[in-house]
Amino acid sequence: MNLIRTAMLLAFMTALFMAVGFLIGGKSGMMIALLVAAVMNFFSYWNSDRMVLSMYRAQEVDERSAPEYYGIVRDLAKYAGLPMPKVYVIDNPQPNAFATGRNPENAAVAASTGLLHALTYDEVAGVMAHELAHIQNRDTLTMTLTATLAGAISMLGNFAFFFGGNRENNNPLGFIGVLVAMIVAPLAAMIVQMAISRTREYSADRRGAEICGQPLSLASALAKISNFAHQVPNEEAERNPATAHMFIINPLSGERMDNLFSTHPATENRIAALQRMAGEMSAVSTPPVRADNPVRKSRSVPPTGWGRGGSEPPKGPWS
Repeated sequence: MNLIRTAMLLAFMTALFMAVGFLIGGKSGMMIALLVAAVMNFFSYWNSDRMVLSMYRAQEVDERSAPEYYGIVRDLAKYAGLPMPKVYVIDNPQPNAFATGRNPENAAVAASTGLLHALTYDEVAGVMAHELAHIQNRDTLTMTLTATLAGAISMLGNFAFFFGGNRENNNPLGFIGVLVAMIVAPLAAMIVQMAISRTREYSADRRGAEICGQPLSLASALAKISNFAHQVPNEEAERNPATAHMFIINPLSGERMDNLFSTHPATENRIAALQRMAGEMSAVSTPPVRADNPVRKSRSVPPTGWGRGGSEPPKGPWS
């Protein structure tokens, strides 16, 4: 089902890419767009995850640099039966996280510094379990491909603005075609985001709650992240709205038109579903997956580090 969905998405994006090319340059523009789309589809499959991580200047961490954060992901992945993904930190004050990669064997998870500082240990575990659920459900390929291709279509729209008015470009609809291309391109990112079914978030919430064993911790994390998302801007996401659907909560501030086409279900509905799940699990409670170190709830949060390192004094959000 995921393979079919990905194929349909790529076909739709290719067709849209060609349509914009036709509006800009006629048949020759359409053929050029087809060639570019084919190259983009191939390149995106192999490199879209690296492009998205680079876009957000994500830094890879390991067991030495972020022992507790890394330990959470390691133990959750082991419990879920997944290969260990690469683990990244994004230097951004807005609490948020996403997963990326073309398959579970080539996957990565990324959390912002804001998330690691604002959430408790169990809440971070719930968020990372949600992201691992996306990897297990193979949502990440679709998410990364849509982000890359939507950005490419937006670039084509900018090309229309600068070059579409040339009388020698074989544009069959003239200036009207240029206007259509310029309007379609900015909306393409939102259309793509809508093409990703919202049910994948509910599915990832449920599977993530099963992995971490704490539906209410994930529910609490969603509430906190949603609240911060409206108060703390994510400048990289604002500049690249096509990537908004990748995050656990929409990172856009709400000041943009993008929110008319929400990429995520209402947070209140997701929390309610997790609360119902917690009630179902109350009779037979599954112990949450934890890192090897004892759980330490957050108190004061020093500005550096995400966990203990050997015999060093405690540091990070769970010290």
